[in-house]
Amino acid sequence: MSGGARHWILSVLAALLAAPAARAAELRVGAPAPPLTLVTLDGQHISTADLRGQVVILTFWATWCAPCRAELPLLSDYAARHHAEGLTVLAFSLDDPERLAEVRAIAATLSFPVGLLGSDRAGGYGRMWRLPVSFTIDRAGRLANDGWKEKNPALQAGRLEELVTPLLAK
Repeated sequence: MSGGARHWILSVLAALLAAPAARAAELRVGAPAPPLTLVTLDGQHISTADLRGQVVILTFWATWCAPCRAELPLLSDYAARHHAEGLTVLAFSLDDPERLAEVRAIAATLSFPVGLLGSDRAGGYGRMWRLPVSFTIDRAGRLANDGWKEKNPALQAGRLEELVTPLLAK
């Protein structure tokens, strides 16, 4: 292969690999949130576009992620307490289908729907490279919190009260 051909191939590969990261870098708080659909473990499709009027938390996790396993019960409790106020949580597991039994066991303990993401990319949210990571969408469908910019990506009770509770009051 000639040097020019190799350079072209490497350039194309670099562009393809950078594309999801670039999309995630374009996330802007206050701008319309990228659409995303959760296919739940029982086959239901829940689209963020259909949830306009609600506050939505998208959380990405995996069974092998210890901080995720600590965050999920806290998030489940918060979601159950605030569901009547218009809070919806959608949980995307990055586990492989071979771990479906483990995912189902955890999902059974949660107050919100869970599904397998199916890859390490989540549309306009980019490649999921750090777990857990969550994004919050306000009632108007705008991104209210970009989880990539959080120093501590695991949601804590205080952070939920600071970030999500005011959105529920609007």
